[in-house]
Amino acid sequence: MKVCLKNCAAFLLFAVILTSTAYSQERPKFLTVTTVHGNVGMKDMSMDDWVKTEKMYVDNVIKKNEYIMTFLVLVHYFTEDNTEVKLISGYSSWENIEKAATRTEELEKAAWPDEKDRKAFFKKESAFYTGMHSDEIYSTLEGAKMMQEKSTEPMVYYVRKMHTAWPENGSEEEITGMVKEYNENVIFKNKYIKAYYPSRHTWGSDSRDLIQAFVVESLCDVENALKENDELAKAHWPDESKRKEFFDKMNMYSSGWHGDFIYRSVPELSKYVQ
Repeated sequence: MKVCLKNCAAFLLFAVILTSTAYSQERPKFLTVTTVHGNVGMKDMSMDDWVKTEKMYVDNVIKKNEYIMTFLVLVHYFTEDNTEVKLISGYSSWENIEKAATRTEELEKAAWPDEKDRKAFFKKESAFYTGMHSDEIYSTLEGAKMMQEKSTEPMVYYVRKMHTAWPENGSEEEITGMVKEYNENVIFKNKYIKAYYPSRHTWGSDSRDLIQAFVVESLCDVENALKENDELAKAHWPDESKRKEFFDKMNMYSSGWHGDFIYRSVPELSKYVQ
C-alpha cells in the first residue's frame, strides 16, 4: 500500500474547493452516514438472513422513498472494527433529509400495516445489531467520477479520511486549477478506478474532515489504481523537478494526516440515482 500514495494524497485534499462545472454530473448534494455495529454475539448469525431481511426493508421503504436519491451499505473489509456497517443515504437538498424521515415512517406503516407484524419485523431486524450507532452528514463535492455501470457484484471501497489546512498565501484559484489538472490527467484516466466520490464535513465531530472514496473491483485493484496514479502523473509531468514542485505546492494545503479504510458494498441493498 505504500506505493504511489504521495501523489494521490496531494490531489485528494483539494477536491474540497473544486467548483468547475466541467466535472458536474447528477449526484446527491448531501450524504447521511449512519455507522451501526453487527451483533457478533447473535446465536446462529446468518449473512444471508441479514441480507434477506434488510433487502425487504430497502425494497419496501428506501427504494420507494422519493426523497432518498441513493442508498449504499458498506461492510468491514480492512478496518479497525470488524462489526462496522455503514448505511449511506444521498439527498438532493438539506430539506429532503427531514422530508425523507417523515416519508420513511409512512412507508413503514404501508409495508407492515398490522402493528404486530411491524413490531415483529423491526425486532428481527434490530437483533442483527448492537444498540450503538453514530451519525454524520457530509456535503458531496464537484470532481466526482461517477460509476458508469451498476454492479451486481460487491465492489471494494477504498476510503481515505484527511484533514484540511490552508497556507498563509493560499488561494482558491490556485488550488482549483491544480485539482482540475490532476483530475483530468490522472483520476479520470485511471482504468482501475471505476468511481471516485469526494465529500467534506457538514455535521459531525471534526470540521477538518475530507473523505474520498475510490471504487475498484477487487482488493488487488486498490494497489493497481495507486500505481496507475503514479504512472499517469509521471506521464503528465515527465520533468521530475516540475512534478515535485506541483505536488509540494499542493501538500501545503494538507495537515499531513490521513487514515485508510477498506469496505465492501452489498449490491442487493443499493439504490441508485434514477
